[in-house]
Amino acid sequence: MATATALPTGRQPAFDLQDPPDVEKVLDCIHCGMCLPACPTYVVLGNEMDSPRGRIYLIRAASEGRIAITPGFVKHMDSCLLCRACETVCPSSVQFGSLMEATRGQIERHYARPLGERMLRRCIFSLFPHPGRLRVAVTALRLYQRMGLQALFRGTGLLRALSRRLAMMDALLPPPGAMPVPRLLPEVTPPEGTRRAKVGLLTGCVQRELFGTVNEATVRVLAKHGCEVVVPREQGCCGSLHAHEGERESARAFARRTIAVFERADVDAVIVNAAGCGSLMKEYPDLLREDAAWRDRAAAFSRKVRDVFQFLAGLNGEARPGEVRLTVTYHDACHLVHGQRVRTEPRTLLRKIPGLTLVDLKESEFCCGSAGVYNLLEPDRSLQYLERKVDRIVETGAEMVLSGNPGCTLQIAMGLRRRNLPIRTAHPVEVLDLAYRTAG
Repeated sequence: MATATALPTGRQPAFDLQDPPDVEKVLDCIHCGMCLPACPTYVVLGNEMDSPRGRIYLIRAASEGRIAITPGFVKHMDSCLLCRACETVCPSSVQFGSLMEATRGQIERHYARPLGERMLRRCIFSLFPHPGRLRVAVTALRLYQRMGLQALFRGTGLLRALSRRLAMMDALLPPPGAMPVPRLLPEVTPPEGTRRAKVGLLTGCVQRELFGTVNEATVRVLAKHGCEVVVPREQGCCGSLHAHEGERESARAFARRTIAVFERADVDAVIVNAAGCGSLMKEYPDLLREDAAWRDRAAAFSRKVRDVFQFLAGLNGEARPGEVRLTVTYHDACHLVHGQRVRTEPRTLLRKIPGLTLVDLKESEFCCGSAGVYNLLEPDRSLQYLERKVDRIVETGAEMVLSGNPGCTLQIAMGLRRRNLPIRTAHPVEVLDLAYRTAG
């Protein structure tokens, strides 16, 4: 495994002064090693430099000018899933996610990636965070499937021969007919019965275009619990993809726009049903900490952000679910369980559904390999984590696996298709919505 190259003593830090990794957070690490068994990359790859402790060592060395930002350094940083499982077990509360995002920002400014990699990244950042562009792309993909081109390319192996990353993009696509055209949600949905809260819903990017039924279910469930649901038309991307991949300035621009949109909506809470989005939105104060004009607004906004199940658990509504006869298991999306610390709330609400059997998933918190766009940038490694996840799902004997993040759902569904397993995927809010509709 490649490692970073040492610089002569006395060299300047490898990082500039624009949003560098916080040295104090680096020094919080006591090198105890408790993060090692929790880190998927260390567990699978077995390399110290591909562990949180090893990466912190490299970040500190680069901060002190002892190593440069070389291909080896970048490789170790890129291999991180940013799942933040290390934060959950760390006795020193090291904010590893913040360190990694800042380090990736330095990499994007100071390291020249190979041309093909740069082009792929530009394509991803120009497409996924823009719902309008993504909608056009998804429409084209539906046509690609209907015309039989997908079957042709898969049958000939052409995509795989051209690029493993292109082949991964194709493999992640839901089957033909499983990408329904999303319906436009009402800008305001009235509550059922007495109004208990006025909430805004982030519809997301991938969630909106590929999993519109999740947003529809979320609105119905919230209304069932007495919420007036506002879905601002002008909302866009929250910036999570850019933040996680080091595009910090773009992430800040998306954050400011999101804050302004929901400020105008004047809601009691901002509801999110995508783990990665919710995690970043709760951390807007850190992202905008150097922006005096937005710092306080970011803090006020983040206090309102709630995952849908976190909000419902706190609301303690009177709605009663009907019977749903299903055996399901629950996968903990990384940015929900480790980033937002939402662990028990989805399980508690699911267990209240009559007829539903919730089977525990071994290694539920182990990353599935989706990790934002990690599966597109590191397809081979991504599949290593996915195979382990599918093994655990099969052991449960469940008919359906639930996840609170669209990337996880796409990844796990692909893994199940690869083995021809008749196990379905869904968001837990869809099951809750079905239970309420069953109750009448």
